[in-house]
Amino acid sequence: MHWRGRMFSRIALLLLLTVAGVGTAGDAASAAQDEPADSLAAYAARIVGDRARTRIVLEFDRRPEIAVRYIGKPDRIVVDLPSTVFTFPEADLEARGLFRDIRYGSMDAGSARLVLTADRPARLVASEVMANENGEGYRLVLDAEMVSQQDFEKLVNEQSWMTASVDDASASLRGGRVAAVERATTGAFVIAIDAGHGGIDAGATGAATKTQEKEITLAFAKALAERLKGEPGIEAFLVREGDEFLSLAERVTIARQRGANLLISFHADTLRQNNIRGATVYTISDKASDRMAADLAERENLSDAVGGVSYSSEPAEVSDILLDLTRRETQAFSISMADSVVKSFEGQVALINNPHRYAGFRVLQAHDVPSILLELGFLSNKEDEKQLLDPAWRVKIAELLAAAIKRYRLPVVANGG
Repeated sequence: MHWRGRMFSRIALLLLLTVAGVGTAGDAASAAQDEPADSLAAYAARIVGDRARTRIVLEFDRRPEIAVRYIGKPDRIVVDLPSTVFTFPEADLEARGLFRDIRYGSMDAGSARLVLTADRPARLVASEVMANENGEGYRLVLDAEMVSQQDFEKLVNEQSWMTASVDDASASLRGGRVAAVERATTGAFVIAIDAGHGGIDAGATGAATKTQEKEITLAFAKALAERLKGEPGIEAFLVREGDEFLSLAERVTIARQRGANLLISFHADTLRQNNIRGATVYTISDKASDRMAADLAERENLSDAVGGVSYSSEPAEVSDILLDLTRRETQAFSISMADSVVKSFEGQVALINNPHRYAGFRVLQAHDVPSILLELGFLSNKEDEKQLLDPAWRVKIAELLAAAIKRYRLPVVANGG
């Protein structure tokens, strides 16, 4: 496709973002400007087939280079792409045939990904990039065919990248993003601010405006970082700085490598019951406090599956009394921070019943970094959604959190934490 076609694709992206309620036209333009200038444009898509064979076709303005991987539990086909702007309507690539879920989006500034979650085991029998007949643009054709579970598992096991450790696997998939960070050396109280979701993992979607959770969490993370800037004795940094995908293990590793004394992870989920609203603070536990907490943790822990990340096993940890004592102390500090946030919010921010809850969130799993997950509100509730999009309310939350952090930090620092 010549330059007019690429320009049309960019304009289409802006219109789609605006119509979807992501933000104003200015916001959409800003988002497009954030894309690398040499990004490919995927401007059309179609899918046909049944539960035996399914074909997916993507149209690009320039020739894409692809790499294919297979991941189990759940069974997925992952197609890695260069930096790509996806401008076609979401309905054009709605899951069908062999696939029960299809996700696509950016991974970082230089790469994108297509994740095909199979309804039954499947493999690509053909993956071909060809020039369009009119000489403008290229077509990626993916032909998938059903296979036995045994054959699919063989495909997975034959891939050497699957045998890497959690940190090594995520670093190789994300171009060494984890290894690139530097540990803080200022002696300050360091806070890792984690904006949930990102890139291909959009998270929940607003009931009224269709705003994506990943945008809301990043906006709140930036607001808190800005509020803490210049606060004496406190150094805050963003775990996710833009619209990029980070695995849950990467988020934990980045916090630890930067010497974080506290991790705060922002989220804004949805519930089936749209009458439930209010903020919730979560800490980690092997046993969930209630059914809602367990369901939320299960959904949030699926972020890696959405992003096409998997590991051969959980990371091994040395089981000794010192590690156990560290974990217990960390959990006690996490609970203390959660209580501080609840006290700060009471009377100022709507809270759900029993606002401090706990469950097995993987992003809170660092044994030596006190961590909380803050559910800012529910995008399934119109009142919460309205507040989540209000810049003034965002500033208010940042102010209340800053007060909670300072109240939590004083006894921790005094005790040498």
